[in-house]
Amino acid sequence: MSEVEWAYRDALDYLNRFVDYEKGMPYAYSPAEFNLERTAGLLADLGNPQQAYPSLLIAGTKGKGSTAAFLESVLRAAGRRTGLYSSPHLHTWRERIQVDRRLIAKEEVAAWIERLRPLVEEMSACGGHGPPTYYEISTALALDYFAARGVEVAVLEVGLGGRLDATNVVRPLVSAITTVGYDHMEVLGDTLAKIAAEKAGIIKPSGRAVSAPQQEEAMVVIERTCREHQAVLWVAAEEGALRFVPGPAELRPYPLSLEETPLSLRGPFQRINARVALTALMALGTQIGEIPVQAIREGLCTTHWPGRLEVAGERPWLVLDGAHNPDSARALRQALQAEFSFRRLVLVMGFSRGHDAAAFAREIGPMAAQVVITVSRHPRAANPQAVAEAVRAAVAGPVGVVEGVPAAMGRARELAAPEDLICVCGSLFVVAEAREALGLAEEVD
Repeated sequence: MSEVEWAYRDALDYLNRFVDYEKGMPYAYSPAEFNLERTAGLLADLGNPQQAYPSLLIAGTKGKGSTAAFLESVLRAAGRRTGLYSSPHLHTWRERIQVDRRLIAKEEVAAWIERLRPLVEEMSACGGHGPPTYYEISTALALDYFAARGVEVAVLEVGLGGRLDATNVVRPLVSAITTVGYDHMEVLGDTLAKIAAEKAGIIKPSGRAVSAPQQEEAMVVIERTCREHQAVLWVAAEEGALRFVPGPAELRPYPLSLEETPLSLRGPFQRINARVALTALMALGTQIGEIPVQAIREGLCTTHWPGRLEVAGERPWLVLDGAHNPDSARALRQALQAEFSFRRLVLVMGFSRGHDAAAFAREIGPMAAQVVITVSRHPRAANPQAVAEAVRAAVAGPVGVVEGVPAAMGRARELAAPEDLICVCGSLFVVAEAREALGLAEEVD
């Protein structure tokens, strides 16, 4: 092992000592567990690097990662030096922090962890709000790294919720909310209004907010939050960007036809995500300079975001998608029907604990001829036997269990004919292991 590799592994080992809610949700979703003051304290000790560049903050249940990717791609096509912060990663931790879509280098990860280590140790020792979490340290590292690398604009994807997410220490130029649906209900709330309130927590006083079209229950909350904060609200409507709050509604047409513009990301739902990204750029006005129409077109047609309706093979079709909640399952079903021609559908599904596998299966299971339930290596992976029992009533065809994602994919290939379609879904962790088995991952931590 090289010195660089050893230092990188040591840095990740240090990071993994801290509480990681991606591996297991807390018993309570409160400021005690998700404490913005810890992240703000780390950033203050670093000299508040997040103030050195403008940021766009993206929350939502469905499509926030794709929307962030669209935004970054367009801004980069327009000549801006971009930072992109997202989570979780598919294969390597380095995917979380990118400048101009280049992953942070291993030696830089090691150097920044060393820079943060004394600050983290001091915070952990002094009591107060307690030690920072894995995600809080990662967020502080990303924001400091972007400043050091001279980023001109950062696109930040919210990890969980919004109100208490570590990224919410930033005051963004635009706070964007993609489609709100039912997910992480044990943490964010059991109604759409409660979940929307958590997402709307990223809207700042006198700020600019953008929303995808929402169900009425969610839109009421987002609109009310904007009124309370005297924030301007734009809605990414089909016909154009609609200024919704304050004052009378004002519709501005998009600078290009999104229906006629080819998108590199597949699926009808990506049109919604592209509209949110474009509305966010329109809401920015001239704050980061003019974005030419050609840059918008180029950015939308070259966006790269693996594991989202990703085609990994043909005859049979092999499609990988990180859909994991009922809303995304419905969107996946519609996308498969719209984008592909096939005879039978074979599903390979694995879930994380806390996700409603039965509700997911009710959306897509009836069109499946065969279902193979599997389990990822992730600590949060749900028991496959329990998942099989939960989904069996909602699935039209036989349901089997195969331990391990590569073996499950092998079983799906045995079941599928050349004119069929195999879809791997239910969890990004399952999709990641599928990509690794197919040799699509350049490196794996």
